[in-house]
Amino acid sequence: MIEETYAGTDVGSLCNSELWWRDHYDDLHARGYKLGPWYRRHWRLSSRKSSDEDFLNTDDDQATTLPAMSHAVRIEDGRQVMLKKVFSQERPNELPIAQLFSSPGLKDDPKNHCIPLLDLVDLSHNANLDAGKFMVIPFLRPFDNPPFQTYGEFVAFFMQISEGLKFMHEQNVAHGDCTVNNIMFDPSGMYPDHPVRRDWRAKRYSRTERPPRYYFVDFGLFHQYSSRNVLEEQPRGDDMSSPPEHKRGGLCNPFRTDIYHLGSFVRDSFLKKYNGFEFMGGLVCAMTDENPARRPRIEDVIERFESICSSLSAVMLRSPITSKNDHTVCIVYRHLRQLTRTIAYVIHRRPAIPLPGGLRMQDIRLHSSPRVLYH
Repeated sequence: MIEETYAGTDVGSLCNSELWWRDHYDDLHARGYKLGPWYRRHWRLSSRKSSDEDFLNTDDDQATTLPAMSHAVRIEDGRQVMLKKVFSQERPNELPIAQLFSSPGLKDDPKNHCIPLLDLVDLSHNANLDAGKFMVIPFLRPFDNPPFQTYGEFVAFFMQISEGLKFMHEQNVAHGDCTVNNIMFDPSGMYPDHPVRRDWRAKRYSRTERPPRYYFVDFGLFHQYSSRNVLEEQPRGDDMSSPPEHKRGGLCNPFRTDIYHLGSFVRDSFLKKYNGFEFMGGLVCAMTDENPARRPRIEDVIERFESICSSLSAVMLRSPITSKNDHTVCIVYRHLRQLTRTIAYVIHRRPAIPLPGGLRMQDIRLHSSPRVLYH
């Protein structure tokens, strides 16, 4: 919304892309989904909402910044969801891939970390709609909002997303864009009262207290192949973060490119920003090798990651993650604060590597040691 034109002069006025949602508020409500109150016709800000900050931080006033998506509440049970327009011509793979991973044979597999398709709303009877179908998906938050507290939380995170990528690759599906904006988590456990709010007033639990599930989102670049031994033409990338094979052009294997994206994501989001992630350095280097043929398969990534993590001490897993920009005083404070949390976690037998209930500890070899789990 920052760079869009607003239809009014008051704080909280709708931008042009939001007018579309306002015009179809009643249609969606009739199908069981309630948009934010600002989309109701003739809605006006109350006097207490006098600034942009107050508007964005109020419980019910959490609008999305993406024109093709809108936050909503499922009326039948009050669940927080997102509505996403389906553009079949521009993104022909998005809906079929979403339906594939939400099919009966795949949706309940605990290793499936593709965002589930809860419902498909069809308003195509309305001739004025430029996109007549809407995917209903769970409301998610960015993977690092709030930030990770411990290395054990990171281990649980990487185990989930690497297992999720392996699950996709086993279906011969390449993600195509498993980067920072396309990995998110379900906040309903950590934020039981209102998972949408992001300000300090929101009641929340840590990832160790209530482990979340992480998901891959945005199926627009997903593609299913006949096998993983495939080569295809890729567009030339000018972005510095683009895989080397995209910059060179020509044929490449999209599954090897997924490995590069995942390694680059970990490098940029953790190794470059935080202290103590040297244990991931060798694996990340292998995943981002200039030569795609030398990159490990996702099965090899998981095997190497398990070997790395089995050597991490319980103290390391429980230790706080500190930023490379933190002052020494701040680092000391974080360690002292984490020490008090750790005492409580150990007393309540919170695992050092916290996984959500859908993932069983016995399915992951590195979790076989009680020392790693609880101490």
